[in-house]
Amino acid sequence: MCVESVAGAYAAVVGGAERIELCSSLAEGGLTPSAGLCEAVCAATKVPVFAMVRPRSGDFLYDSTEVDVMARDIEALRDAGAAGFVVGALTSDGHIDHRRMAEFVDLADGKPVTCHRAFDMCRNAAEGLEVLCDLGVQRVLTSGQTKTAYDGRALIRSMVQQADGRIVVMAGCGVHDSNVERLVEVTGISEVHLSAAGSRNSRMAFRRDGVAMGSPNADEYSLRTTEDVLIARVVAALRNR
Repeated sequence: MCVESVAGAYAAVVGGAERIELCSSLAEGGLTPSAGLCEAVCAATKVPVFAMVRPRSGDFLYDSTEVDVMARDIEALRDAGAAGFVVGALTSDGHIDHRRMAEFVDLADGKPVTCHRAFDMCRNAAEGLEVLCDLGVQRVLTSGQTKTAYDGRALIRSMVQQADGRIVVMAGCGVHDSNVERLVEVTGISEVHLSAAGSRNSRMAFRRDGVAMGSPNADEYSLRTTEDVLIARVVAALRNR
């Protein structure tokens, strides 16, 4: 389960999640959470917490200053209790950045590393998967280089076969209770990733209209949530296979 708050972590556990990916800014695809948030979530839950390490939204081509920030974040998040890290980097010509990823694996200091959906933006999935296996990355999150994991099921199946147990291929993006059984059946995956997103209305009584903190089209009084009921439905669908 991908969450961005302590409340989201609670919902993940109640729904039956076996691992948490902790992020900030899920609306931007997930960014690095603060060390304070990581420490609080680790203290509040007993399932492993893997921390996202992504300093900004946009592409996955990072300069030396951004890599320095990512290195510092890995150290801080490790000290805050993270059980693993979720990170990815590409070269300008669309290959997995072997040098950068090797740095991140080394900084993880033995804790497992997941390559996130930067993988879905790489030039060649088969080649990229071999690079990750060579680096000792434990798992890769992918939608099969398409909009949803179900749409990308053919490539995901091919990746599972190619991996042959050397790396976990985890399917994510658009996974829900109505397609997860078929997705697992067709691809042979052993892990799925979802955010089970919902929303709630702000409890603010006073509201200042016409002022936005970010995007001018954003609704500052609609708050993203993690829905334990949606998680439980996916878990139930998998257990009933």
